[in-house]
Amino acid sequence: MTKLILTHEVTGLGAPGDVIEVKDGYARNYLLPRGLATGWTKGAQKQIDQIQAARRKREISTIEDARAVRDSLQSKPVVVKVRAGKGDRLFGAVTTTDIAAAIAAVGGPAVDRRKVEIGNPIKSLGTHSVKVRLHTDVSATVDIQVVPA
Repeated sequence: MTKLILTHEVTGLGAPGDVIEVKDGYARNYLLPRGLATGWTKGAQKQIDQIQAARRKREISTIEDARAVRDSLQSKPVVVKVRAGKGDRLFGAVTTTDIAAAIAAVGGPAVDRRKVEIGNPIKSLGTHSVKVRLHTDVSATVDIQVVPA
């Protein structure tokens, strides 16, 4: 087993700054090469504190605030303008960065692109549902309207 510090959120493992213990192969072949974690040492506690402080600044602090943001997001239509070809097919796909920017454009909070979860890639015009994690216990299902630019 290998002890690591997460530098990014990994679904099922934890959030940035968490100290985790995983099998050697998972650490060596997945987490470390992708930059999702770094090795744990005794001197890394300062680094852990910095990551957690930065996370606390970015996160929505209370569950009540997260629920209020969720209600406001679900009530507003979020529109993403993209280039489209024949048959309402897109050139490429709608990315999490596009969705995060569209949420901010309609007056929503600044959402980190890593908090946006797309089930299947969005490659056509129309309305699609996307899940946005606002807090550890609160997530919002946002309807994204993909329209031609």
